This record gives sequence, C-alpha cells and structure tokens, in this order.
Amino acid sequence: MKYLVVGLGNIGPEYADTRHNIGFMIADEMAKEAGVTFSNLRLAYYTELSHKGRQIHLIKPTTFMNLSGKAVNYWMHELKIPREHILVIVDDLAIPFGSIRLKPKGGNAGHNGLKSIEALVGGQDYPRLRFGIGDNFSRGRQIDYVLSGFDKEEQLELPALIERSIEIIKSFVAVGTELTMTRYNQ
Repeated sequence: MKYLVVGLGNIGPEYADTRHNIGFMIADEMAKEAGVTFSNLRLAYYTELSHKGRQIHLIKPTTFMNLSGKAVNYWMHELKIPREHILVIVDDLAIPFGSIRLKPKGGNAGHNGLKSIEALVGGQDYPRLRFGIGDNFSRGRQIDYVLSGFDKEEQLELPALIERSIEIIKSFVAVGTELTMTRYNQ
C-alpha cells in the first residue's frame, strides 16, 4: 500500500522554523529518522521511506503555501494514490499549542494551503494531521503570528511534539485513520 504524506510550509530561510512551517519540520525529522534525504523534483521536495510494509511518499511542496494543491494534485496522480491515503500535516490556529489531532476530512478553516488542496484534489475528504499552534495573537496580527517562530517555552516542547506527530503518521499508515484517532487524539 502506498501513502502520500504532505508536510505543508513555505520554502526559503525566512520561513524556516516558523509556526506555519511545522509541516516541513515534521517531514524533515521523519526523513532524518529514516535516514533518507529529499530531492528537489516536480513541485516538491520528495523522498520515500517504508513502515510496516507500507510505502510512504513524503513531500514538501515548493509552490509556497497558497499553491500547495498543485503539488499534492500532481503527486497524487503521478503515484496513483487515492485521497484517503493522503495525509496533510498542517498548522492549526484553532487548536492549542501542544495538541495534535488526526481528522479523516474537514473544512479548510481559512488555511490557504488547505484551500488550495481542496480546490485541486476535488474536495475535503482527505486526512489531515492538525498541529496546534494556538491563537495567541492580537486582532489583525494572524499573519505575523503564523509566520513567526515558536517562543522559548514552545521550543522546549517541540521535539516531543514532532516525535508524537511522527508516531501518529506511522500509526495512520499501519492501522488507518479510525484506530489512530482513538489512540492519539486528545
């Protein structure tokens, strides 16, 4: 069985380690743990790994967040992976920092990366791993907040949260959405 795991983020050093790039950070750590490296291919940084007999195609779109759907659509069709075997790793303002939730489908909640994916893959019925970044920003400062780095206290917690995210991804490919949600959703 094949899976497409998509870490959302923006390319470029000015975006590295920002809240909006948690998808890239999780994908990078997952690749590092598996001992694989990314190649710059069509619309994405791409690598492959396996877990419990399942093949994981891991991408980080190079299209910038607002056009992530172009990369997801291309790789989904190129690899012939059904929507239910796509897992999008996304930052989520509606969830407190420290919470990570797997959802089988859902709306985009105003997230431009998810809006783009929804438009280009033809719907909302693809799983997503929602990494809570909280909503600790002043009115009208949402963009500044998501494009800023994690604070010192959050940085101390990040390694364990990234590790937990990788466990959830591995569980998703091994046992599916429902069992993983039962086991990990808080």
